[in-house]
Amino acid sequence: MGEELRNENQPPPLAGANLVTPDVPLLEALRREGGAWGESQVLALGEQLAGEPLRWGEEANSHPPALRPFDRSGRRLDEVEFHPSWHRLLAFGVEHGLHALPWREPRAGAHVVRAALFTTLSQVEAGAGCPLSMTFAAVPALRAEPDLAAEWEPRLTSLAYEQRLLPPGEKTSALCGMAMTEKQGGSDVRANTTVARPLGGGEWELTGHKWFCSAPMSDLFLVLAQAPEGLSCFLLPRVLPDGSRNRFELQRLKDKLGNRSNASAEIELRGALAYGVGPEGRGIPTIIEMVNHTRLDCVLGTAGLMRQATAEAIHYAEHRSTFGRPLVEQPLMQNVLADLCLESEAATVTAFRVARAFDEGQLPFRRLATALAKYWVCKRGPVHAAEALECLGGNGYVEDFGLARVFRESPLNSIWEGTGNTNCLDVLRALRKEPESLDLLLAEVELASGADRRLDAWVAVLRRELDDDEELEFRARRLAERMALALQASLLVRHSPPTVADAFCAARLDGDGGLAFGTLPPGVATGAIVERHRP
Repeated sequence: MGEELRNENQPPPLAGANLVTPDVPLLEALRREGGAWGESQVLALGEQLAGEPLRWGEEANSHPPALRPFDRSGRRLDEVEFHPSWHRLLAFGVEHGLHALPWREPRAGAHVVRAALFTTLSQVEAGAGCPLSMTFAAVPALRAEPDLAAEWEPRLTSLAYEQRLLPPGEKTSALCGMAMTEKQGGSDVRANTTVARPLGGGEWELTGHKWFCSAPMSDLFLVLAQAPEGLSCFLLPRVLPDGSRNRFELQRLKDKLGNRSNASAEIELRGALAYGVGPEGRGIPTIIEMVNHTRLDCVLGTAGLMRQATAEAIHYAEHRSTFGRPLVEQPLMQNVLADLCLESEAATVTAFRVARAFDEGQLPFRRLATALAKYWVCKRGPVHAAEALECLGGNGYVEDFGLARVFRESPLNSIWEGTGNTNCLDVLRALRKEPESLDLLLAEVELASGADRRLDAWVAVLRRELDDDEELEFRARRLAERMALALQASLLVRHSPPTVADAFCAARLDGDGGLAFGTLPPGVATGAIVERHRP
């Protein structure tokens, strides 16, 4: 088969090789940021994912979930049916602790090790990352209510996967979803109209509609609703202690551009039983602890998609000949591939540095850096995916070659957990409420001071723009972009080979850089950069 494909000038599928072993930037970041102790676990995951799970991801996307609102007698079921491959993927992620590792092993580097695991799984199927991410992020939010945390955390961190809905007393494991937004409010969650009526003893009754409910097949959800003292956070189980279903009705599943293996739903709460989490009237600060962790996963997921797209593009170019020689040796294609590699490596080093901030409890730095990374890395995802797809020509536009799915998936991480505008406004909010966060970010950037004149010049301009208080909201994207690029360049200058750092600074910080991928200036060591990223 391989010889036949070579004769027809068609590259073979990229499969069967460990996904982690050739990913040099990921392994370097894992070791550098404190996760070296988990390297064997990450490598084992990369080996296993390169086999049958690749097929599971394809099948789960080819057979998207279906809503079963009623049984044959007209009684409400409110269930979502998934292809068996979806359950295999989700079970795989749970068994490897992607939803719980830092809570099960609270040691230095745990968030970094999980970052490597999550980034790698994202290259096989991103949809399963949603319930894994929210279950992971629910734990720190639930800790605002110690009694609820004591009840649910052992289940949320279990390595068992039970897909059936069972009463809490019969479940040894659980997955958690989230329902924040409503049709009239969207990101403006203070406009929510879902009503919470107190029942006493920490119990509440919720009535209202949620426009987006993520992972609606989960065992429990964190929900926002209006209590007498203001917007509050609640835990809502799907099954009540007596075994009856909560009044949680699935209205329809969203027909999404991408992320098709995963279900997102509109739901109606009709007097659903829930439990208060955190102080009444402090719903946003309570649930934001969950959002901060899921935003990190948006960055990690995008870094994984970038790695997948880069690897596929390089692999194709190495096995495809055009105009008398391999495509990878054509100068302009080398320029494009090297530029894709730079973006992928910058996303990886940024994501892992932010993950270390979660390990070390660097709260002001973490808050600002997470918002910056969420904005910039996720904003770069779709253009990166489009360029990688184009490296395959018409084949890239065909589902069989995998990058069409990556392209459809790529916009989601910039939308989920706050769009680009929302994150840029969060950057301004962090600068205003925690000015020390900017000091810490600039101190991180200044660790590379004097190493590259272009970075020094970029930081000098950035400081002037930060000192200008005029029209900050109007300029929020510009400021966020400049801060994110300064952080990325500093990390690359300090930690990546000079060939990579020099090319990144020339392409991203110099004034004469092009806007499209493949506009690296002459003199860049494109061959060495591509070789560093070969799958």
